[in-house]
Amino acid sequence: MPSKRLIARARSVSSQGIIMLVVGVGLMLVALAGFLAIPKAAESVSQLEEGLVVPAAVNYPAPDVSLTDLNGKPVSLADYDGQVILYNAWATWCPPCKAEMPTLQAYYEKHRGQGFVIIAIEDGLQGDIDVETFVKDFGLTFPVWPDPTNKATTAFGVTGLPTSFVIDREGTVRLTWSGKISMAALEKYVTPLLAE
Repeated sequence: MPSKRLIARARSVSSQGIIMLVVGVGLMLVALAGFLAIPKAAESVSQLEEGLVVPAAVNYPAPDVSLTDLNGKPVSLADYDGQVILYNAWATWCPPCKAEMPTLQAYYEKHRGQGFVIIAIEDGLQGDIDVETFVKDFGLTFPVWPDPTNKATTAFGVTGLPTSFVIDREGTVRLTWSGKISMAALEKYVTPLLAE
């Protein structure tokens, strides 16, 4: 007959084996979860590398903003009722603002015949480059309005640059994002609103 000491030792070894088995299975599950997350992480990194900012879907009435254009003429967002408006808040000194301007210009040229307009409102902190020179240097053909008193920035609650808002044909803000947008994101998220 086995001794009590031998039985106790066998029970201890058996308990340790169960614990080791549970720990081992747990580690395998963690490794599997990490392996399954790799494609998702790689996709996110790929999107980040492509500059793919994903707009947030929102739904609220667009504030009406009235300013003066570069020619001194009074202008308002209401002047564009019935069109899809991409309001882009930017500044001449802002590197990501500069980087996205060619993309915005190309998107505008492609879609302006569909009742689409970009209104770029400079947030009032002009830096060393005046707005007219910036527009000329970048070859911008969409409306550009200076906002020396930050009326638009305040009305829309802009907290960083660049920030954009897409207003549908009914005057509702439907999308917003901060940061440099890519052509792929504009086509994916804004273009469907043009068909509405």
